[in-house]
Amino acid sequence: MTAPAAAPPVPYRLVARTPEAPDTATLVLEPVRAALPPFAPGQFAMVYAFGVGDIPLSVSGIDGERLTHTVRAVGAVSAALHGLEAGATVGVRGPFGTGWELPSAAGRDLLVVAGGIGLAPLRPLVRAALAAPREYGRLNVLIGARTPRDLLYVPETRAWGPSARLLVTVDRPDDRWDGEVGVVTTLLDRADLDPRTAAAFVCGPEPMIRATAAELVHRGTDPDRIAVSLERTMHCATGHCGHCQLGPLLLCRDGPVVTWTAARPLLLVREL
Repeated sequence: MTAPAAAPPVPYRLVARTPEAPDTATLVLEPVRAALPPFAPGQFAMVYAFGVGDIPLSVSGIDGERLTHTVRAVGAVSAALHGLEAGATVGVRGPFGTGWELPSAAGRDLLVVAGGIGLAPLRPLVRAALAAPREYGRLNVLIGARTPRDLLYVPETRAWGPSARLLVTVDRPDDRWDGEVGVVTTLLDRADLDPRTAAAFVCGPEPMIRATAAELVHRGTDPDRIAVSLERTMHCATGHCGHCQLGPLLLCRDGPVVTWTAARPLLLVREL
């Protein structure tokens, strides 16, 4: 379900804030009055910091009427949201966009590949897969980050370990890091699955998405079974302003989740 074009922001109250990294925090919101329609993993909301503006934020957690968003302070609005304390009120519109089609992967091994804050929209998908282990095959979660300090949801991801194959790497280790070093695609050799029959879900910086999807196709994964979440500057979230256009796609309406079959020819054109 997608929110109507003219829907006004709905007030939500910040009930919990968890620092994830020096510039990143996870915000748990609950409705002040009536809640928005249910969100699906992979969809996003437009979150409004009063007096500053609004930005698109993927849902990083769905718990009844509560919404969770993970925000990195990179601009005026995201910095304002990042700096909020419990009790503050924000405006929320949504749900918008397409989500991860997890049910279509029933019976298959699952590969989740996240780069940086790209783990945020994938987190609800991992939770859903863990909650229904009989529906799917082996679950592999591959996570890459710039540094150990940039890793998200560390206590929770460690807890995924017994039920999923969790592999983590960083680009720049610190003195205490004893794990893998390198780009996230280097972890594919250690994934416990058959790429020819698996379903893959990928989110992160576009160079990482291109490299991961290309390597999976090389290993035999059907491009139609590789779902990627793309980002462009979204202003209206309803497909009217054109700011998020990527070739024939308006990502706020036709994305952000699309198949690699649809994304590949567009991401290989530099002008787009």
